[in-house]
Amino acid sequence: MTGVARTTADAAPPLSVSEPDRGGRRLPRMLHPMAWWIWALALATAVSRTNNPLLLFLVLAVLGYVVSARRTEAPWARGFKYYLYLALTVVAIRVVFRAVFATGITPHDHFLFSLPHLPTPDWYAGIQIGGPVSLEALLSAATDGLRLACMLCCIGAANTLANPKRALRVLPGALYELGVAVTVALSVAPQLVHSVQRVARARKLRAGRTKGRRALRGIVVPVLEDALERSLRLAAAMDSRGYGRAGTATRRSRRATGALMLLGMCGLCAGAYGLLDATAPAFLGLPAMGCGALLCVAGLRLGGRRVTRTSYRPDPWRLPEWAVAGSGLLAAVLLLANLGYDPAALNPSFYPLTWPTLPLVPTAAILLAGTAGLLSPPPGPHRPATKAEPE
Repeated sequence: MTGVARTTADAAPPLSVSEPDRGGRRLPRMLHPMAWWIWALALATAVSRTNNPLLLFLVLAVLGYVVSARRTEAPWARGFKYYLYLALTVVAIRVVFRAVFATGITPHDHFLFSLPHLPTPDWYAGIQIGGPVSLEALLSAATDGLRLACMLCCIGAANTLANPKRALRVLPGALYELGVAVTVALSVAPQLVHSVQRVARARKLRAGRTKGRRALRGIVVPVLEDALERSLRLAAAMDSRGYGRAGTATRRSRRATGALMLLGMCGLCAGAYGLLDATAPAFLGLPAMGCGALLCVAGLRLGGRRVTRTSYRPDPWRLPEWAVAGSGLLAAVLLLANLGYDPAALNPSFYPLTWPTLPLVPTAAILLAGTAGLLSPPPGPHRPATKAEPE
């Protein structure tokens, strides 16, 4: 009986891939990581189209709501506040640079203060160090920095909501080497945050110094030691799973794959430039991006033939994944199409200083992206990895 019971329990589906029960409730499960990345990158694309501070603050509110509603208790899900700190730093640096490298003010500007002026040589013409600073200049700089800060927070939300190691399993076979490097790079920040928090808690339990240079020295050394230990464990786990093995592709196949990928990336870059620049020719927009995407897909299919991979318990792609990814993509399309609203409302001017308007269609598009917190299933409980099963 014991053996039969164990077999039945092992054969039962895990909690993270369960379907809705008979009562109509949604059971907890982890959303597909690529759905969160598609949603976040599409929202970042929408942010790149606007300079309206009201819309940018609305994007930050949407990100905060979705992250708080759908993050797990895993170590990588605790680092979103550090991305917010980084966003504030970006805005502050942008404002300071605009104040130091002044561009002059007009009689209609609102004068705030004046910095000491430093004379510059003739070959440094066009750039003024110091001088009068106006309110319009600082607000313009803060808005530019806020747009970059929102894009950073979009990437931080994807890192918080999606397990980077699970995202590695869904990459095409031709990109598994690049995927390993990207996954390791993306997991560095969450792991460092987790290590710092763990070391700080240990120092508090030992009644150690929590401020000053001595406290910093006592935190940095254990964190670096923990990072080295994690790197060695990750390298051993990857080596046991066959990463880095030589493929069976011929030289001709590798050259064809490289040529297709290079031409495809050039097409994607030209298409992105055509979509972002309204003065670019029409063929540099969607046609160039479509051709580039087809070439990249052909290169990935050709390069993936030399790599054979298996996946244990693959992540499902169901209706919630389509809904989350679709909400982000639809928000990006609505802001890129410039339909139903004045495009000038996306980039208001601070000269003269006026209160920006809140266009209806972009607002609805950003709120639509926020429905990802409702359309996605509740996250399942995080099960920490053991020594035999690395994360």
